[in-house]
Amino acid sequence: MKTRVFRSGNSLAVRLPKEMALPCGPVSIRREGSRIVIEEMNEGGWPEGFFDGIRIKRKSFGREVPEFHEKKL
Repeated sequence: MKTRVFRSGNSLAVRLPKEMALPCGPVSIRREGSRIVIEEMNEGGWPEGFFDGIRIKRKSFGREVPEFHEKKL
């Protein structure tokens, strides 16, 4: 499916075909390589599943004891 990008004031805009219609309101937009992803925002303000990919599952995260090694100058 093709569409076009055009100028709207100082911004760029994308014309979405009727088949790709989103409800009017806030959306999230991000770049993934050469792709631009537009997603509806849920009631909490984040796209569905947004945090799943960045969640740290290791229970010891942030509890590691730092190691210090002195270097001779």
